Amino acid sequence: MLDPKLEIQMLHDRVMVRDAEDTGERRSSAGIVIPATATVARRLVWGEVFGIGNHVRTVKVGDRVLFARDDQYEVEVQGTTYLVLRERELHAVATERTEHGTGLYL
Repeated sequence: MLDPKLEIQMLHDRVMVRDAEDTGERRSSAGIVIPATATVARRLVWGEVFGIGNHVRTVKVGDRVLFARDDQYEVEVQGTTYLVLRERELHAVATERTEHGTGLYL
């Protein structure tokens, strides 16, 4: 059990993320239920950043990021599961306004 007085500081280029997506079944835009066991392609998921190392340059705590859920390290802290990955494993950051973006909005 982690002492509630301890603060976690990520090292180097590591990012601690909590998966925002439910890993269970989901629905398509047409309303078709897709079971959790159905895997057609590798799927990217959104998550929220909860900790960053001192060499992380492009994201900050509280950002929503897009990443591949497969083959990531998991850690449980006080009953909540987080993923630990490198900054270079992030595919996108969702921000309110960007200088150079896709023009797509969430």
